[in-house]
Amino acid sequence: MAHNLNYNQNNQRHSFFSVKEKAWHNLGTIVEDYPTSSEAIGFAGLDYTVEKRPLFTLDNEKFNTQIHHKTSKADVLIPNFFATPRADTQEVLGVVGKDYQIVQNKDAFSFFDSITCADNGVKFETAGVYSNPIAAMFMRCTVVFLHGT
Repeated sequence: MAHNLNYNQNNQRHSFFSVKEKAWHNLGTIVEDYPTSSEAIGFAGLDYTVEKRPLFTLDNEKFNTQIHHKTSKADVLIPNFFATPRADTQEVLGVVGKDYQIVQNKDAFSFFDSITCADNGVKFETAGVYSNPIAAMFMRCTVVFLHGT
């Protein structure tokens, strides 16, 4: 089975981490201690922001004469639709409507800190980003049974 892990050309790393165990398909980063959400996001390559940008297309003349030319400037605004690219790589993750609100990875997972930082045995164990066409991220919390608890 293929790993489908994202490979970030900017930092030359696969977007995955694991605690103390061999990383998936021998890719990604192995860390010794259970991280906070902020650390897990960094280790897993999830420490990027996503932007909501206007979406454009070619006008009729450019579409009919230069459809295969990358130098054509798209100048017709597509109303009520937006592209959502990663700010670091410019990779477009999807197209969304005008009411869509972006939640950054750091914000989406920071609420876990109240759970994972407590001494209750819940810890981050793995996290990563799948490559397109899946374009999904994942984080896994594991209940760790500590001796004497």
